[in-house]
Amino acid sequence: METIFAPATAQGRAGVSVIRISGPQAHAVAEALCGHLPAPRATGLRDLRSPDGEVLDQALVLTFAAPASFTGEDVVEFHLHGSMAVTKAVLSALSANAGVRLAEPGEFTRRALMNNKLDLAQVEGLADLIESETDAQRRQAMRVLSGALGDRVERWRVDLIRSAALLEATIDFADEDVPVDVTPEVNELISGVSGDIEAEIKGSYIAERIRNGFEVALVGAPNAGKSTLLNRLAGRDAAITSEVAGTTRDVIEVRMDLDGLPVTFLDTAGLRESSDQIESIGIERALERAKQADLRIFLAGEDEDLLLKPECDDIRLTPKVDLQPTAHGGISGKTGAGVTELIATIQNTLSSRAEQAGLATHERHRMAMTRAFDELQAAQEVLARGPEYYDIASEELRSAIRALEALVGRVDVENLLDEIFSSFCLGK
Repeated sequence: METIFAPATAQGRAGVSVIRISGPQAHAVAEALCGHLPAPRATGLRDLRSPDGEVLDQALVLTFAAPASFTGEDVVEFHLHGSMAVTKAVLSALSANAGVRLAEPGEFTRRALMNNKLDLAQVEGLADLIESETDAQRRQAMRVLSGALGDRVERWRVDLIRSAALLEATIDFADEDVPVDVTPEVNELISGVSGDIEAEIKGSYIAERIRNGFEVALVGAPNAGKSTLLNRLAGRDAAITSEVAGTTRDVIEVRMDLDGLPVTFLDTAGLRESSDQIESIGIERALERAKQADLRIFLAGEDEDLLLKPECDDIRLTPKVDLQPTAHGGISGKTGAGVTELIATIQNTLSSRAEQAGLATHERHRMAMTRAFDELQAAQEVLARGPEYYDIASEELRSAIRALEALVGRVDVENLLDEIFSSFCLGK
């Protein structure tokens, strides 16, 4: 493979800038700039020189020998002073070497995948870690990056391979007396894997919400104080407030970090019957987004009719309690009354849901597991017909195994790779 290089730190002035080189010529190219390299996995301070001998910078040089590196190839890192001019000069000196080129986005990580340093789920976990904004997202991404999902898939795969092997052994000896009926053991193995996969599929929906963020919708009649409450929660004037009913026409979103969980609050149009065409469109959008939200906060009095039916964990509060001193269990975005309690309730509700999160975090994972689960269900149905259908059951198991292998990138994922790695930054 070609030798590639790229800055591994963000563009701009900083204390330190890192340039990474990977490939068969990495050590030779680095030596051309700094002379003698430190021993593998050791560091040394070196002067970096241009092809004409000019000192470009004094850098900390870190060397890795294949396969003990992130990419599985020979790797060298230059830790430079974080000047944009220094970084540009060193990149220019590297590009002067024949057979060396600037890396494409995600190419270092792609090489790690191709060299079996990471599986595809770990690659996606790394991308999620880079994009993480809250502590919950960081923890979840680290679980996937550590290989926990790949380890679980491998355990399922081993059990299914044994199940298929038992059936195929029975087929091979179909003309002889086989003293052991393998059906109970195969059924037990399939049931165990099916149960695990089903639980993981359910948990993937919560995991995906942690990755993308929970949505909490503020719902109520016009002029119920939704925008004022949103501004109070955001700590800024995110929405226009007015005494005129129907001010909010479109859905306004504010993203926040609640106890480590990513949460987007939605300020929706006031719900009422309206002859105004523009307002009616806003109300339709409000209803649609509120239905899709993970949690709804209804600002409505006890006797007030609602156009949307609350669900199990939804919260109903009396709005504008600053104007109703005798009201209980209410809230006021204007004075802040009840806001602390509301935030605590939201945190507790979403945190309890987050505890049910699985390891699978992407829709691609869920689709692969769903295919595997369906194949296992089909295998058990065929298995129940008797030994003469073992060959069909075995093929269903093989299909389930292939679906799980696709999840971690062993088979049938070439068409996905360009899309996945295009989201990575240069130098990762």
